[in-house]
Amino acid sequence: MIYICIPALDEAPTVGILLWKTRQVMAEFGRDYEILVLDDGSTDDTAEVVRPYTRVLPLTVLRNERTEGYAAALERLVREAVARSTHPKRDLMIVMQADFTEAPEDIPALVKRMEGGADVVGGTTTEVGSAASRALRWSRRGLPWLLSRAAFPREIRDPFAGFRAYRVSVLKRALGDREGAPLLTRQGWAANAELLLAVAPHARRAEAAEVGVRYDRRDRVSRFRPWSTLTEVWDLSRRAPRRTAPPDTGS
Repeated sequence: MIYICIPALDEAPTVGILLWKTRQVMAEFGRDYEILVLDDGSTDDTAEVVRPYTRVLPLTVLRNERTEGYAAALERLVREAVARSTHPKRDLMIVMQADFTEAPEDIPALVKRMEGGADVVGGTTTEVGSAASRALRWSRRGLPWLLSRAAFPREIRDPFAGFRAYRVSVLKRALGDREGAPLLTRQGWAANAELLLAVAPHARRAEAAEVGVRYDRRDRVSRFRPWSTLTEVWDLSRRAPRRTAPPDTGS
């Protein structure tokens, strides 16, 4: 089973398009899947837009009565996928954003690498379109440097990308490590990096897949905040476990 998990906050203009396109892609791809949408206390028509899709898609809509933030939404989706999974070693979780900046057409590329034996596949983003702000572009290039020594899988070059696939078994083990404590405590891009750090000790194999990102398809003001993102990433960099140096093979 593939659990396609979508956190949503005030995404009425795009979430329906995303769901419909996902339905088309998955019908052609021919894999069993469920979609989990977490409505994080939206105050627009997100709930009304999503509701009709429950009749034509394998879709479950979860809701927070008040907005709890991206990290809490992502964690709830992780826990829901783990709770639903009957075959954690085979089942997959894919995270997508509801603003339609990530293309459902890229889902098969992630899944095929997982079916080839990877435990986590990270999307390496290639920007398409010109709607990304200068601050966002600079942050994408510069912020990974702050985490260059963190214990991420070497194959995944973009620790901040949200479009990523995980084997459910590694998520289950990561939750077990916390013994009931929250898995994610940082917001925005830093939450994506924090989740990758949590599963890294349990992922025997990681891979990257090139995916597109289309900021010009987002129909709302960007929520990216350079200063708060820098603060979150800096704090994560100070606390993150360090990558082990390769053994010295010299004589």
